[in-house]
Amino acid sequence: MEMTKERVVVVGGGVIGICCSYFLAKRGLRVTLIERNGIGSGASFGNAGSVAVGHTPINKPGRVLEAAREMLNPRSPFRIPLRWNPGLIKWLWKYRSHCNKESFERSANALSSLGHATLDLFDSLVDQENLKCGYRREGFFEVCLTNNALEHINSDVRTMVRYGYSPAMMSAGELREVEPALKETILGGAYFPQGATCDPFRFVLEMARSSEKSGARIILGNEVTEVLSQDTKITGVLLDTGEKIEADTVILTTGSYSQRLTQKFGFHLPIQPGKGYHRDVRFSCEGPPPPTHTFVMSETSVYCSPMSGFTRFAGTIEFSGMNHDLNKERLNYVTNSAAEYMSGLEYSEVISEWTGLRPCTPDGVPCVGPVPGHSGLFVATGHATLGLTLAPITGKMIEQYVLGSSEEFPQMEALKPDRFM
Repeated sequence: MEMTKERVVVVGGGVIGICCSYFLAKRGLRVTLIERNGIGSGASFGNAGSVAVGHTPINKPGRVLEAAREMLNPRSPFRIPLRWNPGLIKWLWKYRSHCNKESFERSANALSSLGHATLDLFDSLVDQENLKCGYRREGFFEVCLTNNALEHINSDVRTMVRYGYSPAMMSAGELREVEPALKETILGGAYFPQGATCDPFRFVLEMARSSEKSGARIILGNEVTEVLSQDTKITGVLLDTGEKIEADTVILTTGSYSQRLTQKFGFHLPIQPGKGYHRDVRFSCEGPPPPTHTFVMSETSVYCSPMSGFTRFAGTIEFSGMNHDLNKERLNYVTNSAAEYMSGLEYSEVISEWTGLRPCTPDGVPCVGPVPGHSGLFVATGHATLGLTLAPITGKMIEQYVLGSSEEFPQMEALKPDRFM
């Protein structure tokens, strides 16, 4: 079959891949993005839509004991079904080794720096590309029902102030004044002013349009089955159709599936799929006014995100392997637990239910950079619940790597994929 020459191939059409394609195409490179399904058909489709900068990483000291207790609680946002999974056991052991002060500070430093940079990029992208995605730079709230959660929020606020953010504690009365949908049961919480909200699927579609306008070519419905190489140099990709596309550079942005394409090179990515759920509802005019602000419910880690014409409830983390099974019990948890914090859900109708896989690393920091020993092969994955949040800055970092620019971000070293070796 005839070979076609492309400068860069991006594998994966989620928000990370689209942002990588956009920034590379903007610099004049010949970019082809290949997606086996549709644009934004994975975790990019159904996440909470929160640009959640200024939050602490997942590897807090003492978090392992908390997670163990949560596993025994059927109402916990964290779930691991009882089954034999050697890969997950190894991942959990690595995660345990990163739940210490030194690793936490390293992760927090990287994520906080990335957060500042990505928020600036969001603002400029929405403005320059006229992205119609419901972007609102209005921050978000965290609310709680218990004194224990209030203490955790207070600790997080103090931590993130040290990293240049300006969250502030709020009383229950102040929260209900801003968001009347909250119940009297709320004890208090915090406001994170640097956050933003958008419709995540509309964002990725709009960015895909901008990428094509900048010259990127997007191929849908074809799966990359192998990354091709000669000695240590990348030469292209092989599609499930048998077609070969030549490339000097290949960027893997395939989330939880990235390991399948790196294993031939003897490179292991410590990625586990963390399943999340959403339930979209539409509120009836017969009930109280629906929520108007984005907030996360501290004890349940469920987000309430008002969007155009509906409200999304999204969250939970479930390590149940590579599957997209919709667990009705977990879906019910998302909205049933939300009813403890806010009023009006009894006047709503369900319009959409979804589940997706978020790629998680043991230290809570994504893997972005070159695969060692193979010139021209890069990965950008492991963003967990921060895929939307970190997509613009990830695209910018990949641009720097591919072009060999000296304009490096100081946190790039902390994201290198070989840090777990």
